[in-house]
Amino acid sequence: MEQVKGKLIALGGGDDEGLIRLIRSEICNLHSNIEVIATATPKSSDAVDSGHAYKEAFEELGCSSVNFMRIDEEHEADLPENLERIAKADVIFFTGGDQLRLAEFLGGSKLVEIMHQRYRNEDIIISGTSAGAAVMSDRMIYDGYGHYSLIKGEMKTAHGFGFINNVYIDTHFAERGRFGRLAHAVAHDPTHIGIGLSEETGIIIKEGDQVEVFGPGVVTIIDASQVKFSRVRKAEENEPIAVENLVMHLLIEGYQYCLRDHLFQPILHKEQVNGKSVEVHK
Repeated sequence: MEQVKGKLIALGGGDDEGLIRLIRSEICNLHSNIEVIATATPKSSDAVDSGHAYKEAFEELGCSSVNFMRIDEEHEADLPENLERIAKADVIFFTGGDQLRLAEFLGGSKLVEIMHQRYRNEDIIISGTSAGAAVMSDRMIYDGYGHYSLIKGEMKTAHGFGFINNVYIDTHFAERGRFGRLAHAVAHDPTHIGIGLSEETGIIIKEGDQVEVFGPGVVTIIDASQVKFSRVRKAEENEPIAVENLVMHLLIEGYQYCLRDHLFQPILHKEQVNGKSVEVHK
């Protein structure tokens, strides 16, 4: 798994005040360039309102260089002005809505290519909530409801932006009963790890590998690397799937998951005890 210098910060939807404050705490300079992209919001007027609302939210926390970038049916991604702004951004923030719109209007663009290059090589933050979180990985789930998502053909995926590979990020996870579709997705693609984000709860992915939790809720990890039997690919359309030995973890703040090693562990902090540096779990 490639080690990268940037950070991904993804929220499962819902109240995002904690996410905004976290991003603010992660940037050292109040003059950092923040770009808000609201393409996922279907209606143009709503997208503008959403973009300006997030701009104001960052400004209320003291951030002085926040901009809203319009990319939609009437505003293409690869305008020279957009490319220049993304090349200088310290934080890129994707709002919620419909992740298929993000894939449609930004997928394969030079704009996303620049984001990729900077994420791999620079200390940049790429963040998003709901649809803006789901689109971050190489594959994203865009359909599948309740128990029907465990029927072959009812769970649907598409290409995401691929800032991180071999991962599915699903949002509104507990609130909208999305366990089935995430389990189905990783059982179909066992090289992928499923990450289910509850509302108001999210993850920070550091070095392209270390997944840490923030917020009051639970992050669900579903791992198919130890599956002993699967009938997912052999099942006929409209038949239920069968899988043996899916592994699941529940993460909360203070714990992390290593994607490379499939390892659940507490986050250890160094403290001075009797003049010696020791690692402790808080």
